[in-house]
Amino acid sequence: MVSSEERLKVLKMVEENKISAEQAVQLLMALESQGKPARKPEDSGSAFKAGTKWLRVRVTDTNTGRTRVNIRVPTSLVGAGLKMGMRLSPEIEGLDTEQIMQFIEAGTVGKIIDVTDDKDGEQVEVFLE
Repeated sequence: MVSSEERLKVLKMVEENKISAEQAVQLLMALESQGKPARKPEDSGSAFKAGTKWLRVRVTDTNTGRTRVNIRVPTSLVGAGLKMGMRLSPEIEGLDTEQIMQFIEAGTVGKIIDVTDDKDGEQVEVFLE
């Protein structure tokens, strides 16, 4: 399993534009596979259930219907990413991060957040895949 320290180092490299988000995902997946023995399907030692591997955030312009943002992040990064995001972006401060983590740990799949901001003309959707 990738340590929190390793995840934070990778996220810091993304923040400093040293690597892209896609490169970070590949790096973290490589680190994850190095330190973990092959698991049998019946192995249930993981904190995350089989159905929840990705968190997707999609922001759509409600006036044009065009997608402004569409990112997919491994659920293994969500906890560290939310902590870092709260420090860097005060707007996410009101987000119930504990509830998002509970959805992930429960193995929830599907849309968990759907918010429309009429003032800015944006719809924000968060999915677990």
